[in-house]
Amino acid sequence: MSRPATAPTRLRTMTAPSALGGDMRRFVHLAHTLAVTEFKLRFYGSALGYFWQLMRPLMLFGVLYVIFTEFVRIGSGVPLYPVVLLTNIVLFSFFTDGTSSAVTSVVDREGLVRKIQFPRMAIPASVVLTASFNLGLNLLVVLVFALVNGVTPRWSWLEADPLLVMLAVLTVGMAMLLSALYVRFRDMRPIWEISAQILFYATPVIYTVDSLGKGEQVRHLIMLNPLACILEQMRHAVIDPNAPSAAAAAGGAVRLLIPAAVVGLVAWVGFWYFNREAPRIAEDL
Repeated sequence: MSRPATAPTRLRTMTAPSALGGDMRRFVHLAHTLAVTEFKLRFYGSALGYFWQLMRPLMLFGVLYVIFTEFVRIGSGVPLYPVVLLTNIVLFSFFTDGTSSAVTSVVDREGLVRKIQFPRMAIPASVVLTASFNLGLNLLVVLVFALVNGVTPRWSWLEADPLLVMLAVLTVGMAMLLSALYVRFRDMRPIWEISAQILFYATPVIYTVDSLGKGEQVRHLIMLNPLACILEQMRHAVIDPNAPSAAAAAGGAVRLLIPAAVVGLVAWVGFWYFNREAPRIAEDL
């Protein structure tokens, strides 16, 4: 007897996971879940919890403040220098924490990447989101410290929001780029560690641009750095209205188009490269 004919079985086409996965709601939910989980695990079993996270910028602030006010005296002539220094350290620490932790983030989650199909970009995004939780808590400490030291609230404080958004976009762009590069090139970790140290001194964190006596060309060169623009404008808008704005320090508002373009370029390149490598990440691990 002949067997009855059976209908042909349709094969389901499996697509390689992309960066965003095609579902923005799922991407945002996954990134938030990973960030909250990481934030909780970081302090799990710790008696002092968040206190240790706060101690790092505060200890760095204490050491740098003593050195640069008592010995080198870089900040001796800067109004409200303690507030400026602490604010700069907190903002720059967010950038370095978000990017440095993101370098190995995809490789560290190799088991998750190999077994589950999900938007890969949620990994570096969650790392930056975790760093933003720390930033929010640290900024509360900065706010109290600023008010105690005589900083008065004013409408220009509203400029802090777009400045923080600009900082976050730059951090996410670098996080995407570095995490994707590290999958193929494991030298990226020491390279970025050295680059971050160089960037720390190339950015007005422990000094202010107007305190440099090296001429306008050096100041204008420093202000090509997007981080320098963010810190200087934050100082002008939030701490000391008499301090030069980012436009004044850069030599004109038109010059700010360069660091703004750098932020946009970093974000675009980071997204483009991560999106290109996302389908092959599991194979390269």
